[in-house]
Amino acid sequence: MTADAGLLRLRIDLAYDGAEFSGWARQPGLRTVQGTLEQALTTVLRLPKPAQLTVAGRTDAGVHARGQVAHVDIPVDKWTMDGHQLVRRLSGTLPRDVRVRSVSKAPDGFDARFAAEWRRYAYRVSDAAGGVDPLRRAHVVWHDHPLDVALMNDAAGRLLGDHDFAAYCKRREGASTVRCLKEFHWVRETPGESDAGPGYTPLVIASVRADAFCHNMVRSLVGAMLAVGSGRRPVEWPAGILAAGKRDSSVHVAPAHGLVLEEVAYPSDEKLAERAAKAKRHRLDVV
Repeated sequence: MTADAGLLRLRIDLAYDGAEFSGWARQPGLRTVQGTLEQALTTVLRLPKPAQLTVAGRTDAGVHARGQVAHVDIPVDKWTMDGHQLVRRLSGTLPRDVRVRSVSKAPDGFDARFAAEWRRYAYRVSDAAGGVDPLRRAHVVWHDHPLDVALMNDAAGRLLGDHDFAAYCKRREGASTVRCLKEFHWVRETPGESDAGPGYTPLVIASVRADAFCHNMVRSLVGAMLAVGSGRRPVEWPAGILAAGKRDSSVHVAPAHGLVLEEVAYPSDEKLAERAAKAKRHRLDVV
């Protein structure tokens, strides 16, 4: 869970606009966040081997992040500048759609993926008759029917807790689909909540928090709630889909560009190793 002897583990906090990336994970011939950041780290730190990042949440193509966390192990002798200096160096190397906010020496037991207690995403929708504010079109999805937030919250509340979310996930071989959904609620902004001008259209925003998410889980949950909010499905429908325990083609996966990874939380330093070991054991043993 920690860096090997002779290596130093760094925690990296970053943000990115996912519009022009083929997701987080490195893929040959494609522009990815991981590949872009690893190349920058290798260059700036003059590493003898390419950097290899481990991330808290492997976002899909088109998904954004404001609070992403990763770690990288580097030779101890390559840590010749402090975190602030490294951030400044990276800012001049990275493209403008990726920004590193901070770099620090990771405490013992830190693992960006397995030590995380929970991840929180936000999904932003506009149901305005005239469509999305053109200045926010890259990060807000237009839904062409009015949404009833109360109905959406009723349906969302029935999914909270520990469940097998296979019905809302794209399965990966050997990966568990059991997750603990800790928070899922929707709010509609009021005009007074924004300092924008009179042309600003308030949004409908979901906050979704869980110990971890499986592939397409958040966007599938959002798609189910949009069906409820627009009156096409009853409030009981999403929970019924969950109970069925298998992927259902009637659940539409919401578009990627409305989704943002907002925050990743970790326990206190003395509990990092315990949390990482427990999460890894759960994720690998439960199929």
